[in-house]
Amino acid sequence: MIQAERINVRNNLPSMAGGEYVLYWMQQSQRPWYNHALEYAIEEANKLSKPLVVAFGISQNYPGANLRHYQFMFEGLRYTKSEIEKRGARFVIQLKEPANLAIELAKKACILIGDKSYLRPGRSWREMVRQNVRCAYVEVESDIIVPVEAASVKEEFSAGTIRRKINRLLKEYLVEVAAQKIKVPSQKLKINEFDISDIDKALIKLKIDTSVKPVREFVGGQGQALARLRDFIENKLADYAEGRNDPNKDAISNMSPYLHFGQISALQIALEVMKVKGKNENKEAYLEELIVRRELAANFCYYNRNYDNYDSLPSWAKTTLEFHKKDKRSHTYSLEQLELGQTYDPYWNAAQLQMVITGKMHGYMRMYWGKKILEWTRRPEKAYEAAVYLNDKYNIDGRDFNGYAGIAWCFGKHDRAWANRWVFGKVRYMNDKGLERKFDAKAYAQKIELLKSIP
Repeated sequence: MIQAERINVRNNLPSMAGGEYVLYWMQQSQRPWYNHALEYAIEEANKLSKPLVVAFGISQNYPGANLRHYQFMFEGLRYTKSEIEKRGARFVIQLKEPANLAIELAKKACILIGDKSYLRPGRSWREMVRQNVRCAYVEVESDIIVPVEAASVKEEFSAGTIRRKINRLLKEYLVEVAAQKIKVPSQKLKINEFDISDIDKALIKLKIDTSVKPVREFVGGQGQALARLRDFIENKLADYAEGRNDPNKDAISNMSPYLHFGQISALQIALEVMKVKGKNENKEAYLEELIVRRELAANFCYYNRNYDNYDSLPSWAKTTLEFHKKDKRSHTYSLEQLELGQTYDPYWNAAQLQMVITGKMHGYMRMYWGKKILEWTRRPEKAYEAAVYLNDKYNIDGRDFNGYAGIAWCFGKHDRAWANRWVFGKVRYMNDKGLERKFDAKAYAQKIELLKSIP
């Protein structure tokens, strides 16, 4: 059963009885299993005794996206297409702006089902579709555990304020998503599509930024995500609470690239982790990050239209940073120098290099990385802009609500005021000595330096 709070009727139009199929416009939840929107669409198709078409539109100008991101996404889509077609639905990919694809295919649909986005581009697509389709349009939320508006109707101040609200509702939403059988097959429907079976050939046809190359460390797809999840639970979770802030230890789940593209469900991850016997600090620490912290990030981006820029910050943070913006910096660097990792700090350079080479930076180093950009840039708003640019360009999980919240935190969001200091004002400060107290920072820098020599 899909909870009513996950379902949002986007218009007041009726289902079209004469339509050829039920259409699920998949854009955010790019997975064949544990997908509330897909299961709702199957349910509607079965009710109407109609075939189900699942459609995905490829935008060639998504802000900040490049070859690295498209490669990972295509790997996931190829897996998803295969699995959905095994279930009996038609999966259509077209080289077309997502909203235009949905509007076009909805002309022959009984009803349009969509998934939910928390960010500006996806929300604008969905609004365009709402205004232009002529059949019923229903949006089903599936990429966070507690629906964003069920958890809170406003932007929350911190993890402390949203934690209570989420915890009150968790039991209601921590429910497995049953996979339903499709009654009417749809493979024979004639619909044009863009072939991604050979990903290299498909990518060549796109007009996208190719300056950032794909990585070998991460392969897209729900199957890959589930394999990583099993490895995490069996081999890493027992050390998570103590080891997660040490980038020399392999104690993290590496789920964020898969969560970003909707290739795995946060709900499925939570339920699998909860199956681990006993109540222990490792399990609780991981679920805090996966649920409370991640859904605070969704809340932030959903309710704050400036989520990716300096104006998203609370007034106290902007006031203190503005007061200290004329403070003399010990070092300043251009965006180009930062991008190339050309600072005096070997730990920061290593973090930047890790992101550039592997497509993902260790979470603890991301905090240090963002704080130092603030320290080394003449104006805080330019520092914010640089952090967003670099994060979105190189991280596979860039352009994500969790990433935007993480950058904002480096500048004071979801945090309290601390003792006043040079440049940072009352925003929390981090330095290299703090890293060295927590873990062997020199060993981390040496390990990342070795990545340069790997062909």
